[in-house]
Formats: sequence, structure tokens, C-alpha cells
Amino acid sequence: MRLRPEGSSTRQALEARIDEELSQMITQVTNEINWRMRQHKLTRAELASHMDVSPGRVSQILSGGENLTLRTLAGLAVALDSRFEIALRELERVTPGESDRRLPALEYSAAEHDRSSLPGNL
Repeated sequence: MRLRPEGSSTRQALEARIDEELSQMITQVTNEINWRMRQHKLTRAELASHMDVSPGRVSQILSGGENLTLRTLAGLAVALDSRFEIALRELERVTPGESDRRLPALEYSAAEHDRSSLPGNL
């Protein structure tokens, strides 16, 4: 059984929240992959070779324009000799007027290094 929001404005609000969360997750994942590639001094072509896919496929993945499967994420982790750690957390409660009440949806095992050079880094 699937719960359906009542009214189109409620549905639109839900879809907007889902789209925003997806966008943040994609940004986090692609930033993490790029960071790991730099750590391992890997080019896109080399990553593609490690994954047994074409360099074009790696470019598609890193463009952030698609919904990645868990299998693709697992392939990336193996190719980068790494592991994703995912944590689902409660939303922070905010006072009225605050615009952003989400916590990051994904948490990674990579050491906390300066990633300010990555595009879209929060």
C-alpha cells in the first residue's frame, strides 16, 4: 500500500523535497568519487578500466545527471578500493524562518580532508 498525499500542492511539495534531496545526494556522491580519484591519482579512463566500463560511462556517472544504482555505487567503491557508508538521520528541527532543515543524507568513510575545491561542496 502506498500513501498518497492529498491535493496537488501537497504532492508538488513532496516531489520538490524529493528532487532537492536527490540533488544533494548526487552532489555528495560525485564529489566523493572525484576526491577519491584524486587521492588514488586516477584518471577517468583508468577508473573506467578498473570498473570494466567505457570512459564515456564514467563521464556519465560523474556528470551527476542520472540516478545511480546501488550496483554502480558498489562498482565504484571496489574500483576505488573504498567503501560507502550510508546513514539515514532524523531531520533537524528548525525555528520558523529558517530555510534549510535537512541533514546530509549520506555519510562517507573518507577521512575529513579539505574538499572545498570540489564543485557543489556544502
